[in-house]
Amino acid sequence: MADPAGEADSGALRLDFDRRVMLRFHGSAITSDSGLLAYRELDDVLALTTSGSERLAEARTGRNRRHLLVGLLRQSVFGRLAGYEDVNDADRLCRDPAMRWVVGGKAPMDRAASASQMGRFETEWLAGPENLAALADLPGQWIDAVHKRRQPRVVVLDMDSSESPTYGAQEGSAYNGHFGCTCYHPLFVFNQLGDLERCALRSGNVHSAASWREVLEPVVARYRGTVKRCCFRGDAAFANPEIYEFLEAEGMGYAIRLPANRVLQDKIGYLLKRPVGRPPQEVRRYYASFRYQAGSWTKPRRVVAKVEWHPGELYPRVGFIVTNLARPVERLVAFYNHRGTCEQYIKEGKGAIKWTRLSCRSFAANAVRLQLHALAYNLGNFMRTLAMPKTAEPWSLTSLREKLIKIGAKVVSHGRYTTFQMAEVAVPRQMFQEILMLIAQLRAPPAPA
Repeated sequence: MADPAGEADSGALRLDFDRRVMLRFHGSAITSDSGLLAYRELDDVLALTTSGSERLAEARTGRNRRHLLVGLLRQSVFGRLAGYEDVNDADRLCRDPAMRWVVGGKAPMDRAASASQMGRFETEWLAGPENLAALADLPGQWIDAVHKRRQPRVVVLDMDSSESPTYGAQEGSAYNGHFGCTCYHPLFVFNQLGDLERCALRSGNVHSAASWREVLEPVVARYRGTVKRCCFRGDAAFANPEIYEFLEAEGMGYAIRLPANRVLQDKIGYLLKRPVGRPPQEVRRYYASFRYQAGSWTKPRRVVAKVEWHPGELYPRVGFIVTNLARPVERLVAFYNHRGTCEQYIKEGKGAIKWTRLSCRSFAANAVRLQLHALAYNLGNFMRTLAMPKTAEPWSLTSLREKLIKIGAKVVSHGRYTTFQMAEVAVPRQMFQEILMLIAQLRAPPAPA
């Protein structure tokens, strides 16, 4: 193994296929998060946190800068990825060998940032308007970095809202009758691979589609002219003629759930009559396609209807979709039904990344925390979609955290390097080697001389 003693960055180290990691710090320890080293390797290959820190404004003055801005950003993102959603854990993590390498800089030889330093970083420095706007752009910029290695021909955007319960007198929290709790009401946009394109924190009592343009328009602008086809899916909350006109002006296809009304039901009245004969034991489905113009629309649009008769139910289940796509009705309904994966991505963010943990008093600080959770979610999803072997493809982000990130390791320090002796439990040696090889294949080729 090569000697890292001569490297300029004391936090630099290399992961090899013998599952050993070298870095320059002294002492021996035990770590339970050594799997973060693989995520740090992916971060280095894609230059995610490095490029992200370059877009953030330095709020500190003078020369008392013990930790680099990129190191503070890494500690925030990787800590959340490992399940530490509060800065309260920073006092322990700042001494953890794996986290010290992840942070880089001087941390491998000393320690990472403390809880008070991380608190100031997240609730003061990043909460400024300039840095908060830069944070909101980072998820999309990280996705663009991934697309340079894996350019998609088609992008499907799914927009949905969710709730983040609040407790106490938190700025912007309000009671939401739909969710039945006092909460924030964030808005999310995902692509078909589960990457979080953009998100925004909103007050708890706003409509589900409130601020849709501020969230959706920057995403659409990023893909303008770069992908062959871009489509949008949304539930009935986004059945808004302003959204239709915006998407049509951008040349995007869309499929949006349309609330039922008497006019729509009259158009498919022949499908709402109970079938003659003994009720079947299987579900019967019928489809219809027609032109429809609501009073607030400037022109008629295509509407697709699906009618399902279920055994034991007296009335059918009816759904309407407004669309500008020319697909056959069965394919269009199947395309819209995949919108349900967006809800699954939100559940993963809640369960694996715990992005509902918004416990600060000020609204701006909680908005920062949501953006940091979004970056951690994307990094975890990049690992799942780019660098996981076939045997691990079904793993959720929660499974990846428990099986890959939470690998225990004994840290043995020598004079010139340190070895992480990782336990082979859920992730055997061969799988870890394959993960590192897949990450290495993503590294950009060197620039020609």
